[in-house]
Amino acid sequence: MADRQTGPAQQPSRAGRPAASLVARLQEHAPNSSQVVGFLTLVVSGAILLALTGLTLTGSVMGLVFFGPVILLSSPIWVPVAAALFVLAAGSLCACGAAVALVAGATWTYRYFTGRHPVGSGRVDYARSRIADTASHVKDYARDYGGYLQNRTKDAAPGA
Repeated sequence: MADRQTGPAQQPSRAGRPAASLVARLQEHAPNSSQVVGFLTLVVSGAILLALTGLTLTGSVMGLVFFGPVILLSSPIWVPVAAALFVLAAGSLCACGAAVALVAGATWTYRYFTGRHPVGSGRVDYARSRIADTASHVKDYARDYGGYLQNRTKDAAPGA
């Protein structure tokens, strides 16, 4: 603790050279060249984007000022046309999507039945074997216990 004494005798004198100590302090925290280039890139990009934002906003406002009355007067024509175009576009997109799905399904089915093993054919084979096994078990169960149920029915309803 004795070696860390801070007193007026151990502090460097700044009274004689205040500019030199300020330069020394600045040099301690001086950025390197890549930081300066990054900062300048940030400033230039921000200025360009700010200018483009201003131009876009100005163009939008000017367009609304000049074309607003025309849009307002012709809106009884444009609204039904826009609605009809929307319905036509949605219908055509649905039809194209359904056609793509149909072609994909038909291609998969063709590859499956020709033995080319498309993606997912293992699952289909597994499901088919499970269904066949279940049907076989149900058939055996019905054969084993079918007579039992008919005898129980005759006991419950003697005339049947």
